Amino acid sequence: MSSQALDLLLAAVGPERPWAGVSVRAEYRPASGDKVFPPSYPQSQEEGEFAGSPYLFEKRWTNGEDRWVVVLDQVPSQANRVETALLDARDEGRIRLPLFELNATTSRGPVRITSLEMPHRFADAYMRDSRIDGVRFPNTEIGQYVRAVTARDVRALFEFSPESLLFGAWDSHRKGHQAKFSPRAYSSSIVGLDPRLGQRQGGRMDPTNLTGAVKDSSKDDWEFMIPGEKKAKTKGEKLSERGHGNIAPNPAHGGVSITRAQRSGWLSMAALARLRFGDAPIEAARLARATLAALALAGDRLAFGGPSVWLRSGCDLIHTSQYLVFEGEGEARHEVSLTSSEAIEVFHELRERTAKAGITMSEETIHLEPVPALAKAIEYSVAKSTEPGE
Repeated sequence: MSSQALDLLLAAVGPERPWAGVSVRAEYRPASGDKVFPPSYPQSQEEGEFAGSPYLFEKRWTNGEDRWVVVLDQVPSQANRVETALLDARDEGRIRLPLFELNATTSRGPVRITSLEMPHRFADAYMRDSRIDGVRFPNTEIGQYVRAVTARDVRALFEFSPESLLFGAWDSHRKGHQAKFSPRAYSSSIVGLDPRLGQRQGGRMDPTNLTGAVKDSSKDDWEFMIPGEKKAKTKGEKLSERGHGNIAPNPAHGGVSITRAQRSGWLSMAALARLRFGDAPIEAARLARATLAALALAGDRLAFGGPSVWLRSGCDLIHTSQYLVFEGEGEARHEVSLTSSEAIEVFHELRERTAKAGITMSEETIHLEPVPALAKAIEYSVAKSTEPGE
């Protein structure tokens, strides 16, 4: 275990609070050449050389220079990647965390959705539209306990949904009392530097160069039609509707050439300091904040501590350098080296100390089942997505 990281986290939540937070800086090179494929958006508002592009560009101060960057991964997406990494580690038995698990039976097999995947975390619609032993979740004892959380007492979320305190959540669909934890204590994003738009022609070559037409392409037993044949009484559809024939090259998203990529992460001790734990002893509350900080670092190391990061097809990045630094007032800095295994050990140590002080974090898996309407919606979505031609 990294005793250095443990001591720094304990100091960071102490009465003097010498550290403002923990910054993570990493640089990458594209795994293949210099081109990457950023996420695309429906409409670009860019002008000049980026006009009409589906990608998100902006100017940022980078190493003291005003430079163009292209966004490769935004804050919400990075939070989801951390949650996925935490879920994988939990499933593997590497980390002890609470979990809500919704299981649905469909004609295409079982569907599993967990609280580390639900978009709105403890306040998600999947949670509201689920049951425990036949009782709707909001009416169960644990449901009422979690949904009664307030800014003055977050112990229920610490116990059953700590990710909500780190990555943000808002019970916006609840009438009256609405718990809102939208400011994220942890955030991260990745950008590409000095972007240059690429070009690409997308098409498909059929090895037999099939031509002709299809009568009613929606049927598996479709009828082939020879264009212009007298017996053809209806105008046929293109063979491409069934996935046959050539498709002529046409303009497609061409990706972006970059000099390198950078990730900037931040864990805010000021944000954690705002969390209140009701009438719990002061020392227990401080330990709980340190536990949450350690959980954020464990998730960060699990998601991004390896030799590479895969964001999407065409955007595989290789680490060239990475730094994890406790940042203080002025020029105060303390760099640490922390592997995912070490970060998990620090987290486990702190959660045990917090439990002894009076604030516990569950390790339980709480099983949920969808209400009938949600079960039908899941079945329809799963079955529809696997139908031929979908």
